[in-house]
Amino acid sequence: MPMPYGSLLATTMTRRLGRECVYTPSARLALYLALRRWCRPGARVLMSPVNDDVILFVVLAAGLRPVQAPVSVWDGNIDPAAVPESTWRSVDAVLTTNLYGVPDRVLELRRRCEQLGIPLFEDAAHAIGSHVDGQPVGTFGRAAAFSLSKHVAGMAGGFLAVEDARARRELELLRDDLLTPGRLREDLATTLRPLARSAVRSLHLVRPVWRAMERLGLMEREAFRMDLRAPRLAAAAREAPGLTAYDRWIRVDLHGYRSRHGSLVRGQLRLRMARLDEDLARRRAGVALLSGTPWASPALRDRTAHDGPLPLFRVPLLVHDRDALVQRLVRHDVVSGYLYDPPLDDYAGAEFVEPSPDPSAARWFAAHALPADPLLARRILAAFTKERVVDAHPALLRPVPDATRPRILGQ
Repeated sequence: MPMPYGSLLATTMTRRLGRECVYTPSARLALYLALRRWCRPGARVLMSPVNDDVILFVVLAAGLRPVQAPVSVWDGNIDPAAVPESTWRSVDAVLTTNLYGVPDRVLELRRRCEQLGIPLFEDAAHAIGSHVDGQPVGTFGRAAAFSLSKHVAGMAGGFLAVEDARARRELELLRDDLLTPGRLREDLATTLRPLARSAVRSLHLVRPVWRAMERLGLMEREAFRMDLRAPRLAAAAREAPGLTAYDRWIRVDLHGYRSRHGSLVRGQLRLRMARLDEDLARRRAGVALLSGTPWASPALRDRTAHDGPLPLFRVPLLVHDRDALVQRLVRHDVVSGYLYDPPLDDYAGAEFVEPSPDPSAARWFAAHALPADPLLARRILAAFTKERVVDAHPALLRPVPDATRPRILGQ
């Protein structure tokens, strides 16, 4: 009997987490598998509006209704205490974000889900190596999606961690039905892309390469969010659940998200996973350096919420005039990605999501957070000092439901 696809990589992750794991070409496919397996079409999923737009489209492709939650102004993750009781009673599942690797308030979320008898799903794409109460992120819920394109910079690969072997086997079959045939040319490109990116950084070519890509129109996104294409999205909803109708949105930034990668790609990922602990140690050192700065979110120093220092994918720094700073940092060979502004309810509107009952904190965080790569901590500190970056901290937020930004008092 042949071994399941990606079983060597899955076994490695199973040993790390202590949970059964299914290998997938991407975290977005892993999350889709979980939502299809445990949620009926039309189910309502509570999630943070400060999240990748791709995740919104994965939820929609699964035939579900995204319900936007109030969030913490310090980290963009769901604030369980701010979710109205009427909302808790109306949702069928909860999806965490662990934004940039800062853990969600997962103990409280798990408790509420257990009380309500609904599944908790963990989006742990940013959070390999993060722990809460001595337990790895990704082991609290019904299932958890991980990404290898983040911490090990593999540009491909993911996992779905589940509670038992029976669920794993069922999900392997569902995954195999959804995979598209791989091609050697695509595998070569996937293997070489991380090496090319590393070379660009080491040769200090980030600025000219980035500007050239902008001028040549090679960027898939013209803004932080992709073009919604509302009429086409509405038409796709009539075909849900299913990936095909939503492919134009889900594939952005990762066209091979459901490609059956060959041994070349999986072999590279095994080598990169072998260096994961080294990568996490370097990230902890960078986080420790950035956490002591005036720009760092206080969430990084909250030892009651998580075990630190965290090996974050990105460090949330809170700054004034963030959008202009993003452009200025390119001059210092620092390209800022993973900016989730505006929040998903402002981006997609009530036709596609249920808006948050209090959007103020999400709007403020999304407008002021600059995700800093901890592996570039010293370069970023030097750039911030040279640019005389001003830190931002909300004194008081007054909800303004019809505005695109909250009104800030005392600042």
